[in-house]
Amino acid sequence: MPLDLWVEKYRPQKLDDIINQRHVIEKLRVWVNQKSVPNMLFAGSAGVGKTTMALALAKGLFGDTWKENFSETNASDERGIDVVRGKIKDFARVMPIGTAFKIVFLDEADALTPEAQQALRRTIERYSNVCRFILSCNYSSRIIEPVQSRCVVFRFKSLTKPDIEIYINRIAQKENLEIEKEAVDAIIDLCEGDLRKVANLLQACATHGKITKELVYETSAQAKPDDIRQMLKTVLTGNFEDARKQLFNLTINQGLAGEDIIKNIHKELFNLPIEEKAKIDLLEKIGEYEFRLNQGGTPEIQLLALLSQFLKYKK
Repeated sequence: MPLDLWVEKYRPQKLDDIINQRHVIEKLRVWVNQKSVPNMLFAGSAGVGKTTMALALAKGLFGDTWKENFSETNASDERGIDVVRGKIKDFARVMPIGTAFKIVFLDEADALTPEAQQALRRTIERYSNVCRFILSCNYSSRIIEPVQSRCVVFRFKSLTKPDIEIYINRIAQKENLEIEKEAVDAIIDLCEGDLRKVANLLQACATHGKITKELVYETSAQAKPDDIRQMLKTVLTGNFEDARKQLFNLTINQGLAGEDIIKNIHKELFNLPIEEKAKIDLLEKIGEYEFRLNQGGTPEIQLLALLSQFLKYKK
């Protein structure tokens, strides 16, 4: 029997079960009762409930026939004009089953090429009598204005710590997980508001029994904040050799990626006991060295070079 993915197992099925986003749910609930919805654009960061909202809306509107009247396409996989002229148009032109309209859900719509978005604009207009479109994106600025103007735009809020704790507790109770408070805080810190990451990380950790802070960082292959903090404090004392050894422990012994280490250095920068001007200067350097890594620079060399910048501000 295949293993159930918790990210799907614990995906809310109804609008009222979705965490946060009350400002969206209140409007959608009214439209579900009226059995009529406009074209919509869901904008927000990953893992905050955009796809779940579209699925819950379809189930609320169409009931048992939601699968026949709902089409989901991921624009990051099929981003050209052919997917609009082919797959989407073919579904939109077919009459709905047992309802006045059907729904096309276009996930990651900001990945569509400008040409595909222009074709989508015409498709939205042409089939407005039998089809509604829901577009989701991380960056609404990448959606052309003619498409945005044809949609009601909803901006999804980032999830707060209490929101994520509700989701973690929901899974922990259903799966009878034993999880430490520090482990919960670590999961919240690592997942940065993405509930998909939360579910996947919990499922990975659950195979080891009791979930601890150390287990969370080990399973996620992410640096512990304490390790990064200690390395930065060491270099700020002028002890570059020990700081270099601590860096090599992160990259070689723990096998962490250079990009992840730089991201954690950025997080810890603002807690360092140095002047604000020094933090601003180092922030600029962090951005520069992250760019170098993204352009193919050798991680060990770039990270050491970044670490050497902290020596200028040793106490």
